[in-house]
Amino acid sequence: MTWLPLESEMLASVAYAAEEQILHLRFRKAGDVYRYLEFPAAEYQAFLHAESHGRFFLAHIRDKYPYKRMAKLRAA
Repeated sequence: MTWLPLESEMLASVAYAAEEQILHLRFRKAGDVYRYLEFPAAEYQAFLHAESHGRFFLAHIRDKYPYKRMAKLRAA
């Protein structure tokens, strides 16, 4: 799984596990990583091409998919 950096005030990076349909998002301010479950590949593509990743997250992801908060991701 490859993390992609995002140009967003809210989100730092994204990764997608296609076989499991899991979206991973790392939030910029706190560094928290969340896993969004049952996330369709088409929705991931729409997220990647969104004009604003933060607005897309608020409108189409938050409170719409089951999620789990993970440990903070630290840079090596």
